Amino acid sequence: MRVLAAGDHFVAPRTFLDALRAEDVGEFESTTLTAGWPQEPFGSVGSGESVVDEASGTEEELVEALDGVRVCLTQMAPFTAKVFEARPELEMVAVCRGGPVNVDLAAADAAGVAVAQAPGRNAAAAAEFAVGMVLAALRRIPLADSELRAGRWRGDFYHYDEAGLELDGATVGLVGYGAIGRIVARVLRAFGATVLVSDPYAPDEDGIELTDLDDLLRRSGVVSLHARLTDETRGMIGARELDLLPHGAVLVNTARGGLLDYGPLPAALESGRLGGLALDVYDVEPPPPDWPLHAAPNVVATPHLAGATRQTAHRAAAIAAGEAARFLRGEALRHPANTVGGKR
Repeated sequence: MRVLAAGDHFVAPRTFLDALRAEDVGEFESTTLTAGWPQEPFGSVGSGESVVDEASGTEEELVEALDGVRVCLTQMAPFTAKVFEARPELEMVAVCRGGPVNVDLAAADAAGVAVAQAPGRNAAAAAEFAVGMVLAALRRIPLADSELRAGRWRGDFYHYDEAGLELDGATVGLVGYGAIGRIVARVLRAFGATVLVSDPYAPDEDGIELTDLDDLLRRSGVVSLHARLTDETRGMIGARELDLLPHGAVLVNTARGGLLDYGPLPAALESGRLGGLALDVYDVEPPPPDWPLHAAPNVVATPHLAGATRQTAHRAAAIAAGEAARFLRGEALRHPANTVGGKR
């Protein structure tokens, strides 16, 4: 049996192979492929009706590497219809991310290839990062750091009008309540915050209050986005929604850039409607040099790092390897992403 570990510089091929060797799959032959991400930004790959998103590498490289391969473990390899058609011997792809947007699932179904995903692999990392972004924006930590390093002792940051805000006693609204949102809510409650949640699929749990999006925005001094990007959620926070926020509110997006309309953000910051903005994801990645938020006040911006921990890389590889092992043993997948894989 031949296995391709199509890794990158975060989840390396050797990490996939070590995880698969730890499973009960017997002997296998392996080959590797290393994509350029994250040194090279991911993007869309493919043509016509088969274009995949957040992919790294080329179809041609992947087709060559898949020669004789039955099972592939990957994070960002571009599995388009062209790839599936070129390698009919391929039977299964295990993608170590919560949503396999780099795989054309319809094409995989048509080719009879099972696809698995890895939900929750970065939940702890992303939740911790989101809380850190909230604190950084509320207390202006990055700005204070940069000013001191530049030789400026900003005593005026202690002026009442310039002082930061606490989480203790604050109302924080979470838009989306999946694996990441649940951890964020638990941590926020430990700080003493009141947590509101807007998510049509969220269960009614102790410690949170479920409400609709408009009510959440009106009542929350801090709003953190944790929804999945779908046709329904794309652009869900725009100019109308920003106008509902209390004056001086803090908005945090560590989920997906497409959830947020970035156009109204500079004006909302300038007017004071937004007192702080913390972003780890963007509508265009990386943002261009003339991006207006580069010079905007009270902005914390990081380069899509929320899930970047060593534990996430190992956890992601282990989940993908577990799915591959179940497939090879003839067992049902735990995290199928398409119909062939068992998703209904």
